[in-house]
Amino acid sequence: MGSFSYFSLFPCFLLLAHFLTLSNAATFEVRNQCPYTVWAAAVPGGGQRLDQGQSWTITAGAGTTQARIWGRTNCNFDGAGRGRCQTGDCNGLLQCQGYGQPPNTLAEYALNQFNNLDFFDISLVDGFNVPMDFSPVSGQLPWNQVRS
Repeated sequence: MGSFSYFSLFPCFLLLAHFLTLSNAATFEVRNQCPYTVWAAAVPGGGQRLDQGQSWTITAGAGTTQARIWGRTNCNFDGAGRGRCQTGDCNGLLQCQGYGQPPNTLAEYALNQFNNLDFFDISLVDGFNVPMDFSPVSGQLPWNQVRS
């Protein structure tokens, strides 16, 4: 798989999707470029605290549908992973098992769907909480970027 580098002052929450053509799976790199901590969340995938400059990798299997990745803000969790977020909270859990509560900027995707195509978008249907960039990469050739 080729490398991909990206620099941006805006948006601050960056998602890079690397599609593996042989298995139709995808690996998502979630990177926090915000000047504040973002608690990344994904269904499927769970959750992860990301300080500025940190990243988190998620792998999604072929046929994944109705998947979402979003950022949560102003979170506080205890050692057991229970707590609350001001935006994007998912039932008080660090490791999300369901979608986040609005407002939250969403990256949505479905893999290996109609005609073996992958679909992705950024949605503001649940409101806006962090600027986001969703940039799929296949091999060394970047696809179109989607920004909120």
